[in-house]
Amino acid sequence: MGTRVRGPWAVVLTGVVLLATACTGQEQEPRREGDASGLSGPLAVFADQELAWDECESGAPGTECATYEVPLDYDDPGGERIEIAVKRLPSEGDDVIGSLLVNPGGPGSPGYDFVDHASSKVSDPVRERFDVVGFDPRGVGRSAPLTCMDAEGIDEFLGGVDGVEGDGDMSEVTDAELAELQEDSRDFVEACQANDPEIMMHMGTANVARDMDVLRVLLGDEKLTYLGFSYGTSIGAHYAEQFPERVRALVLDGAVDPSQGQLELSVQQATGFETALRAFVEDCLGGPDCPLGGSGDSVDDGIEALRGFLADTAREPLGNTMDDREVNRARAELGVLAALYSEGWWPRVREALTAATEEGDGTLLLQLADALYSRGDTSAYVNSTAALIAVNCSDSSSPRDVEAYVEAAAEAGEESPIFGPSLAWGALPCAYWPEEAVAPEREFDAEGAAPVMVVGTTRDSATPYAWSEALAEQLDPGFLLTRDGDGHTGYRMGDQCIDTHVDSYLIELTVPEDGMVCA
Repeated sequence: MGTRVRGPWAVVLTGVVLLATACTGQEQEPRREGDASGLSGPLAVFADQELAWDECESGAPGTECATYEVPLDYDDPGGERIEIAVKRLPSEGDDVIGSLLVNPGGPGSPGYDFVDHASSKVSDPVRERFDVVGFDPRGVGRSAPLTCMDAEGIDEFLGGVDGVEGDGDMSEVTDAELAELQEDSRDFVEACQANDPEIMMHMGTANVARDMDVLRVLLGDEKLTYLGFSYGTSIGAHYAEQFPERVRALVLDGAVDPSQGQLELSVQQATGFETALRAFVEDCLGGPDCPLGGSGDSVDDGIEALRGFLADTAREPLGNTMDDREVNRARAELGVLAALYSEGWWPRVREALTAATEEGDGTLLLQLADALYSRGDTSAYVNSTAALIAVNCSDSSSPRDVEAYVEAAAEAGEESPIFGPSLAWGALPCAYWPEEAVAPEREFDAEGAAPVMVVGTTRDSATPYAWSEALAEQLDPGFLLTRDGDGHTGYRMGDQCIDTHVDSYLIELTVPEDGMVCA
């Protein structure tokens, strides 16, 4: 499955009192129409394009759509080109600073569609001053999408090991289970090679950052203003590292630690989901009719009840009312995991677990699992699973020895007994990814860039808070803004303090004190 670090789509309607802080500012730069810089040499030809904005075929009222071209391979800019789909919501304000490029995460989530949600994901003051612009990264959605398996193949891939024994605990696997895991991972990579051998070799985030720089030029912005959630922070970090002099303001919310390899990230991500799980169970037990126990039970009691339920689904899968898929342990785990991305989804997983435990109906759990991997209906997926794995495997080196994954699954199981082993095994396709497609190791310091805001949430489920701390420390111009709370990412999650600091930074370039905590 791979490490999924997408941004949340649920809106959390809670808030806190604004905290007053001392801030320092930078002089604001005016918008410069058509006077962008940065493309030279063989890439200069890509600056000659025009974005032919037109009414979108679908989307929110007022949005406009266009496409532009970039090199498939930046080492061969005169070679094959691919087309990138872009959407914008123009500002209706009178004093527009420029464009705010946005990315919701993933890898594999479409930035193009994210613009349709701009009214809830970006504040009114920011939308007054910026055109909100999103694009589907290369290999995703409408931008030369990578295709690996068909829907039936992805169903089988996400459905876990067929020959699972006992309670389905994957922290220790049998020889037969290990052989199946290896076969499934090889099959996935071979399907990518058979269907889209060219794009799979150029899916790395460094390329996405370069595509974004071409877009910056075509939009007429001298420097980049960017808001990236979850995996979108990796795009922003890559951009700052490659083009530090072209940074105006970057908000990296729910950060990924770019210094870690894919397997290490998968193991560390288990800690975030364990923290979120314990918060969910505590909330559930404190309310009426919790399917994991009652008010007299401890959090450990509730988690043990969940482990027992999942073990039962391994032995006897649940049915569902949508199709003929069995809701086995792998799919039930994904359903619970999906709801931990946002506190606003907790009622849905309570409802799903109640239906499963009391009625033997796994439909709601399966719907949550399908939403996590973008299975839009009962017969099709968008290509987010292929993009997720391709980007993860391309961005950092991974062990080629399967024993490293055996050890990682055991380690992750100690940190997060329910989710840890599956997260570690989800990185196994990277053991078979073409080595020539994997980015070389590099350090990220973005020396010379303008101040870069990193937003971290203390009990973030998908991107552990330690990752935000690490990224802010690695980036020479990085500074950390902390939300003390639950759920994935911080901006527009109901914290007025966070929203005010982000808005002031994007609009006025006001930099709060490094380490500022909103609670």
